[in-house]
Amino acid sequence: MKIDAFCHIMPRPYYDRFFQLDATEHSANLRKRVSNIPCLVDMDVRFAQMDEFGDYRQIINIAAPPVEDLGSPEISKQMSRIGNESMAELVRAHPDRFAGFMACVPMDDPEAAVAELEYAANDLGALGAQIYTHVHGRPMDEPGFDAFYATAARLSSVIQVHPCRSSAWSDYPAEERSRYEIWWTFGWEYDLSAFMARIVFSGVLERYPELKLLIHHGGSMVPHFAGRVGPGWDQLGARTPPEQSGDITGYPLSRRPIDYFRMMYGDTAMFGAAHALRCSVDFYGADHILFGSDSPYDPERGPGYIRATIKNLEEIGLSDDEKEAIFSGNIIRLTGVTVKG
Repeated sequence: MKIDAFCHIMPRPYYDRFFQLDATEHSANLRKRVSNIPCLVDMDVRFAQMDEFGDYRQIINIAAPPVEDLGSPEISKQMSRIGNESMAELVRAHPDRFAGFMACVPMDDPEAAVAELEYAANDLGALGAQIYTHVHGRPMDEPGFDAFYATAARLSSVIQVHPCRSSAWSDYPAEERSRYEIWWTFGWEYDLSAFMARIVFSGVLERYPELKLLIHHGGSMVPHFAGRVGPGWDQLGARTPPEQSGDITGYPLSRRPIDYFRMMYGDTAMFGAAHALRCSVDFYGADHILFGSDSPYDPERGPGYIRATIKNLEEIGLSDDEKEAIFSGNIIRLTGVTVKG
């Protein structure tokens, strides 16, 4: 059994409404992209692709852009509700394809995000929610988001974390835009890693140690820079002049910083880089890695990353027990999801 815990979709009601809205700069670019990936919305195409992988299910979430980028907070609330009810219906209609879904939440209105998570989890059966690494440039460790994390912890919801930046985030202060899609290749991974660090040092995991954060792309940069995250951050303050001490003053932590990073979970969405996936498993442990493909954003527009990820997991020297945990056991343990079919 393989349960893909991080893949994207646009159910037809959401897709249609998405294209009816006035386009922002960010959403206009993504409209072009999603319109060229049929399996995001066409389930016949999607199911034909899934057939290649045998006993395989997906846990779906709403594809980018974030609902917060579609307009006002009222629009993001409306789109979250459309997305959640549409995904819930897909799960009900196709239990042999979809093991569950992760809710869409309007984080530009934190109170509404709490209410939507509670509705999606309690009324629709959502296994958790997907959030992004910032909301209009606002860091996700702001105090206003604390109630959301508290609710997610109380509900035992898995919170998927997806990167979010565009070419408007320049590579150098002297420039206005990022070039060569550096904003995506490297910028998204910095986004994820910065999110993780802010969550650690602001004390979110100190206050809510039961919070289940699933970090996209193998836990991003953290496993590959564990020496800097570990003994490097053990020296927090050694590089900061006294007049900037406010920049390093965070929530009192009872553990080493690296211990909080290891409390998070990573997926396997490394796009065929087996050595990088091995590094992520070595850092987090097989009990904190979940099979996730990032489908359908591969060059084949659907099956490519699923196939590559399965191949990687078979070739990096995992035991049978480790593979079983990553392919399905960990997500079942974290969510209690029951696979039907």
